[in-house]
Amino acid sequence: MRRFGCILVIACCVGASMRSRAGEVDFNRDVKPSLAQNCFACHGPDAEKREAELRLDTEGGAKGEREGKRAVVPGDLERSELVRRILSESPKKRMPPPDSGKKLTAEQIAMLQQWVKQGAVWGQHWAFLPPKRPAAPVVKDVAWPVSPIDAFVLARLEKEGLHPSAAADRSTLIRRVSLDLTGLPPTPGLMDAFVKDESPQAYERLVDRFLASPGYGEKWALVWLDLARYADTKGYEKDRRREMWPYRDWLIGAINGDMPFGQFTIEQLAGDLLANPTQSQLIATAFNRNTMTNQEGGVDAEEFRIVAVKDRVDTTVQVWMGLTMGCAKCHSHKYDPITQREYYQFLAFFDQSEDANRGNEAPTIPVLADEDKRQNDLIHAQIAPLKKRLDTQTPELDSAMERWEKGLGDSEANPKLPALPAEIAAIVALPSDERTEAHRTKLAAHFRSIAPELEPLRAQMEQLRKKLIVPVPLPVMRDLPIAKKRITHIHNRGSFLDPGEAVEPVVLGSLHPWPADAPKNRLGMAQWIVSTDNPLTARVLVNRYWAQFFGTGIVETEEDFGTQGQPPSHPELLDWLTTEFTRGGGSMKALCKTIVMSSTYRQSSRVSADLIAKDRFNRLLARGPRVRLDAEAVRDNALAISGLLSPKVGGPSVMPYQPDGIWASVYSTEKWITSPGEDRHRRGLYTFVKRTSPYPSMLAFDGTSRETCTVRRITTNTPLQSLVTMNDPVYVEAAQALARKVMAEGGPTVAARAGFAIRQALLRSATSQEIEKLARLHGSRLAWYADHLEEAAKFATNPIGALPADVPAQEAAAWTSVCNVVLNLDETLTKQ
Repeated sequence: MRRFGCILVIACCVGASMRSRAGEVDFNRDVKPSLAQNCFACHGPDAEKREAELRLDTEGGAKGEREGKRAVVPGDLERSELVRRILSESPKKRMPPPDSGKKLTAEQIAMLQQWVKQGAVWGQHWAFLPPKRPAAPVVKDVAWPVSPIDAFVLARLEKEGLHPSAAADRSTLIRRVSLDLTGLPPTPGLMDAFVKDESPQAYERLVDRFLASPGYGEKWALVWLDLARYADTKGYEKDRRREMWPYRDWLIGAINGDMPFGQFTIEQLAGDLLANPTQSQLIATAFNRNTMTNQEGGVDAEEFRIVAVKDRVDTTVQVWMGLTMGCAKCHSHKYDPITQREYYQFLAFFDQSEDANRGNEAPTIPVLADEDKRQNDLIHAQIAPLKKRLDTQTPELDSAMERWEKGLGDSEANPKLPALPAEIAAIVALPSDERTEAHRTKLAAHFRSIAPELEPLRAQMEQLRKKLIVPVPLPVMRDLPIAKKRITHIHNRGSFLDPGEAVEPVVLGSLHPWPADAPKNRLGMAQWIVSTDNPLTARVLVNRYWAQFFGTGIVETEEDFGTQGQPPSHPELLDWLTTEFTRGGGSMKALCKTIVMSSTYRQSSRVSADLIAKDRFNRLLARGPRVRLDAEAVRDNALAISGLLSPKVGGPSVMPYQPDGIWASVYSTEKWITSPGEDRHRRGLYTFVKRTSPYPSMLAFDGTSRETCTVRRITTNTPLQSLVTMNDPVYVEAAQALARKVMAEGGPTVAARAGFAIRQALLRSATSQEIEKLARLHGSRLAWYADHLEEAAKFATNPIGALPADVPAQEAAAWTSVCNVVLNLDETLTKQ
């Protein structure tokens, strides 16, 4: 694939070669990536693994004198030992050593030589430099740009001798932006209205509509669920259930409410440390309780507490700052300026959390789903008048209580009388004139709790109380009291059993300083992460969002902004977006709108032979995005097209159809029980996630187990995916539902119905060739099913249910076959 291999190297080198001819060599952009890839493992930040005491990751190390020689002598190729060693014919002197498996390409060597000749001007790694807001470049085609995004993109295209593509047609554009902003296709009715709307503001109104829809929060929450390693089970061998869905619902609400990114970050990382935290802020801290819990017999609780804490460190730094901090658990990072000591200093911020893998999920807070809250409120409304009646002493009850008291005197003769609580018995024993008002109140309350006259009311109230839904215990973050503060140690070679030097909480020294007046705890750390001085956080966020729209980030390696990551394809554009996001107060909705309003985003995705030859992967953005839908959207799209998709938002996770026996191979007493009614047709982000056995049809489309943080899903294409969408009952049921819609609404002729099916799925008119092919398919399947009525009945009704009385089974089965094909078209499964 396109990760850190040949394509990356070739792309960097070709671009570098073009720049070198123009005399625009830049160390960070053109030289450092090849040094990082080939040299830093032995001559980088890790002092323990450093060879010959030579550092090439710092200017002082590369240019400093050692034994009368310098690796880099500005302007002098002959005296630059680095160049001499790379060009050496001697296997003993050549660098990298032949047995290392590394070798610089001819293009990389040429670029290095030109850099040295031009003076070997150094520079800090680009991602560690504060973003500076660049001015939009001047372009020749002044009519095309509608935003600075377009100016940056067009300037690069003009430089490369390319032109932007024409704008996408309106039906393609509405489908694209709907899928991007809500994760769902638009309805044909909404598409028709947009196509007919000639107002200049039509597209912007459409964008605003999607941003305001509940689906927006659901779509973008899914991105964060991967980052948060959200799941409905604890992981490891037992992998038992735990209730984490309130965190998922918090995400949806926070994103739909456009919570500023700084607040969004702080509440997740340290909401419990805010002054008087609300329940919502406590729920947000479940982000860091998504770590796995090991409940196997005989485990060392401290070992897995430490595993969870390290996972929180690695996840936090990768999600918000795009760095592979986990490398420094066992040794100083080989490529980036992060020492092992710094790793454990940063870990110290997380080391005080109260949870400790004790076999339970403490600390927790009780949480109810919104729907359950509403139900409980209705029940409480019915209980209130009953309770008022049960708490009211009436004259009739006074008389009954007197008779009761008299009866107590005959308790030996009447063994059916209940035994009295000691306090009530003492009051009864007192003469009436010695009883205080408090005595009389307690005695009356006790009598009302047993009075036969009130038994019907008590029974009614008890039945209502049984209907109250019990809150779920949500794991949250909470720190130990100061008296129980842990001492954090460096773990020698990463082993918690070999503690080294004790350390205090400190942030990474190679980045910006600690914010003034920030507390020295997780809250202060979160404030440091979202500080406007942090060169990484906003860059990483806007790049992640860009990747969601275009399929690839401006920095392709979303998970790695360090020296091993790919440099940005459009660095000025990345910095402009970053500063624009920061200026806008961290509004994620505004960021989305800025991107989708650009001409760059609205281009057609049609590919020409010329564009394939010059820019196969669309890194120059001379065309619009064309990307296969992700796992959840593939399913949601089919359900939406067929009319089966449930609009229900939030609540506990659901269990749509899954083949029998899958969980039998997993150590657990849990059973997969298919959810009834509309719950089996809810959006993919609500599907129950079992870490040791992820939902199989989504796993086929590159879904994740959520055992660890996933920053970027790598898209694959396999035959298994076609087998899923052709045969999985979820997709068969969607085809059955669409077939019934086609027969009911598509018109009287086969051609009209075929065109209707295409329009429902693709939001465009069918071509004559498509109609002809689908009609031919319908005819062949109809003939076959007419001779196999039992098979027809089965294919038309299982699993969706019985057909309407006036629909022949063979006709329904034939159209189900047609709709199955339509739902499996590449165009149906692709955003383009």
